[in-house]
Amino acid sequence: MPTLLVKNAQVLVTMDDHRHEIHDGGLFIKDGFIEKVGKSDQLPSKADQILDLKGHIVLPGLINTHHHFYQTLTRVVPEAQDVNLFHWLKTLYPIWARMQPEDIRISTRTALAELALSGCTTASDQLYLFPNGSRLDDEIEAALEMGLRLHASRGSMSLGESKGGLPPDSVVEEEGQILKDSQRLIETYHDANPGSYTQIVLAPCSPFSVTGDLMRESAALAREYGVQLHTHLAETEDEVDFTIQKFGKRPVAYMEEVDWLGSDVWFAHSVYLNEEEIGIYADHGCGVAHCPNSNMRLASGAAPIFDLVSAGVNVGIGVDGSASNDGSHLLEETRQAMLLSRVRAGMKGASRSGGNDQSMMSARQALEMATRGGAAVLGRKDIGSLEPGKAADFIAVDLARIDYAGALHDPVAAMVFCAPVKVDYTVVGGKFVVKEGQLTAVDLPALVEEHNRAAARLLNG
Repeated sequence: MPTLLVKNAQVLVTMDDHRHEIHDGGLFIKDGFIEKVGKSDQLPSKADQILDLKGHIVLPGLINTHHHFYQTLTRVVPEAQDVNLFHWLKTLYPIWARMQPEDIRISTRTALAELALSGCTTASDQLYLFPNGSRLDDEIEAALEMGLRLHASRGSMSLGESKGGLPPDSVVEEEGQILKDSQRLIETYHDANPGSYTQIVLAPCSPFSVTGDLMRESAALAREYGVQLHTHLAETEDEVDFTIQKFGKRPVAYMEEVDWLGSDVWFAHSVYLNEEEIGIYADHGCGVAHCPNSNMRLASGAAPIFDLVSAGVNVGIGVDGSASNDGSHLLEETRQAMLLSRVRAGMKGASRSGGNDQSMMSARQALEMATRGGAAVLGRKDIGSLEPGKAADFIAVDLARIDYAGALHDPVAAMVFCAPVKVDYTVVGGKFVVKEGQLTAVDLPALVEEHNRAAARLLNG
């Protein structure tokens, strides 16, 4: 079995239950899993590969809990730059309807390349429209080539404009076909074993794009097979108004009506929650994917993340679609999660209290959301921390760079407080995805050129 020895890290952050920060730390990895963690001189001295990380900080791989890979093809579309969510969607739906299967594969490779360079080792993606013969299989196959772990969410839209929904009829599917394909994908690809690279999630897009029947039947199918459920919820005030007008209740109450509360469910955004609804999340074990850049970009608001975490809700970080964020940099998203939480705290008067305010999210709390928090949201017990028995997913960043000058007295906090950087190493299951700052599985300039050609074709019709 192949072995990898990682040694001499300036600091190794375990994110285990003890939150150890080990100076001169290292890992001994065998067959893709961690066997030992500790000081470098406490680890075996021989291995098939030895990685000397002197001067580097080592962290568990970051976990992206919400994304739409295909949207890398439609960044910064002029008509969608300065509008809210509903208008943004209506502008982009006709463009997305032109996508071909190869566009799904290209955009998947692009998004995962960008994520890997920002420290991501596991990503959840929600693909909810399948034009011109596109399938979730296209995304799954491309992700396996890139070497990151993927939670492939089989999204869906069935409620078109003619039936009172938001999306145009041209991009919705028949519900029987959605459920049939969902079952096929689970049976073909879902791997629940420790260290799995592909898991399937059932993910109707949102309350304004599917029927209640599809929500209920998706939940029943997911629970029959033991897979997770995911959807957008309470992202904007418009959505809250829509669910009240259409269903006579707020989004969380509607989720309860359609059997979508439980520890196997996580919701993207959850910006507009009241105290009672936060309690419902906590009582039922629902998770949240927090997407701060997207929420700011679309003027959706600031989610009550500190309140959710304080209530015991599992919260992870997501970059969201690259047309509502225009980037897929997970370390940057972690920084923004901390800063936006502080903005919200300041608006509630935290800045008046002075001293060390416990209502202000710390850098370490933000990193915890991006690692073990994301693992909890995705229902994974094999990733999110560096400890024996866990998958060997880690990242490393060289601290001898201008970005961290003057901050080395606390390199852990510097990872979040200082400007986000690209990582030097991303390792998944003991295999290098990024090595010495370079992707190992893709010719990046060629991929960028191919991606730009596809994006130009979509935008030009």
